[in-house]
Amino acid sequence: MRIGQLARRSGVSERSLRYYEAQGLLRAERTPGGHREYGEWAVDRVIRIQTLYAAGLNSRKIAQLLPCMKDADGRPNEIATPRLVDELTAERARIERMIADLLRSRDVLDEVIETASEKAATGPAPLVRRSVAR
Repeated sequence: MRIGQLARRSGVSERSLRYYEAQGLLRAERTPGGHREYGEWAVDRVIRIQTLYAAGLNSRKIAQLLPCMKDADGRPNEIATPRLVDELTAERARIERMIADLLRSRDVLDEVIETASEKAATGPAPLVRRSVAR
């Protein structure tokens, strides 16, 4: 499939696909006219790349990780190095800390919403006018 079709099927811009190729995350065959051609496997690869980016990994780390993962077509994976496993474990711990922080933020926001809802249900506090001594 051509780059435009891959972009449509994966929901990623053509520019991003070219970037992935430049970073070594995606490979394309070239037609005699120089156009990029991708196999069906590329759709799953691009979705996997997007998922890893969303998890907070950078392109260098993704490039290290992708060979250790199987694509939908069952391409062989490579054995991860102990260093990569350590780095991925640390990355997972970072994500877990982020999740915990987000959960705490959500709990605080829930309390604020509950308090604001109670205030809204009882109506605004009455205005108290003070008399000014003249």
